[in-house]
Amino acid sequence: PTAPDLHLGHTVLINKLKQLQDLGHEILFLIGDFTGMIGDPTGKSATRPPLTQEQVIENAQSYQDQVFKILDKDKTTVVYNSEWMNKMSSTEMIQLASQQTVARMLERDDFSKRYKSGKSISIHEFLYPLIQGYDSVALESDVELGGTDQKFNLLMGRELQKQAKMEQQVILTMPILEGLDGVQKMSKSLDNYIGIDDKPDDMFGKIMSISDELMWRYLELLSFESLETIASWKTEIENGENPRNIKFRLAEEIITRFHSNDDAKQAQQNFINRFAKNKVPDEMPEFNFDAGIKIANLLKDASLVNSTSDAFRMIKEGAAKIEGEKISDRNLVPASGTAVYQVGKRKFARVTIT
Repeated sequence: PTAPDLHLGHTVLINKLKQLQDLGHEILFLIGDFTGMIGDPTGKSATRPPLTQEQVIENAQSYQDQVFKILDKDKTTVVYNSEWMNKMSSTEMIQLASQQTVARMLERDDFSKRYKSGKSISIHEFLYPLIQGYDSVALESDVELGGTDQKFNLLMGRELQKQAKMEQQVILTMPILEGLDGVQKMSKSLDNYIGIDDKPDDMFGKIMSISDELMWRYLELLSFESLETIASWKTEIENGENPRNIKFRLAEEIITRFHSNDDAKQAQQNFINRFAKNKVPDEMPEFNFDAGIKIANLLKDASLVNSTSDAFRMIKEGAAKIEGEKISDRNLVPASGTAVYQVGKRKFARVTIT
């Protein structure tokens, strides 16, 4: 639990757990509160700052509150790996570490790249896959699910079970969902996510902002519609259907799942009123800046973009506007006064320059 909120990327895996649960399997939802204080090095090019115990506990509680929007609470057992790791002696920890080699750890792509480039790898980072693998021993699990980026750690569980003379678990890896940018995996830290606790209007706007190509990936990994139905929608697009209407269906399904169908329909109507009819929302964040501020800095400081380079890209793509007019000059110094600034289809800010 490195962040307090679940997003749609997490639900790809949790939805599969729900399918198994509905088939009668016993579901153990493991919260890595102990490993959270180590910091998962998966995919990281530098040592990840560990969380405090307080942060981990807070995040874990938030996880539970949200995960039961998908899983059946009465049929789910929540376990924490601190239950067995806090009881492990230093002798037992050394014995666990002796079951693997540095060479084996360096087979991990992220560790290998850091080692070859001369970047530091802390000893405690080697413990992360070991401890995650030991979770499978402690739970005597027969099936473990994880993202494709967790394959090394999941296989570690099989190896440790074998050394413990246990039947080895089956591992089931799920695809990683790309974020709204369609490039990097969905992540709150990258601000390319859709949180399952997001407001319906925000959910709808974010789903409508994805590219037409990414739309099919989201349908494949998030929708409960059959592959045959999705294939028929592709045929509709080939025959001239507007991709927007397919996104409407996806947005309605997702919002209904985490809110209600009424919320989904209202969010769609709000979207149509706001964007299809070129209406600017009545409420939006307001900012005040001193005269002389450059447009890229203004867009960043008004939280309309993540960085000045992002601002330059949006301006180049014609996605940044002042009072509905596209910004063409990346070095623009906006005039004094109050105006509505817009980036993309869903980000607005009322800015006063004095």
